Amino acid sequence: MPKMKTHKGAAKRFKKTGSGRILRNRANRIHRHTKDAAAKRALGKWLAVDKTDQKRVERLLPYE
Repeated sequence: MPKMKTHKGAAKRFKKTGSGRILRNRANRIHRHTKDAAAKRALGKWLAVDKTDQKRVERLLPYE
């Protein structure tokens, strides 16, 4: 059986923690001209992927 390939688009958008959780970036960060500084800072933080999507993302990142 051939080796699985990492989905390169997903590899650029997600990262795995040491404990195995998968983190993602937040949406609505671009074109945020009317948001205040606190909202812009909050959008810069990573967020854990929902548990319903965890297995799907793990399949895209077999070796990460």
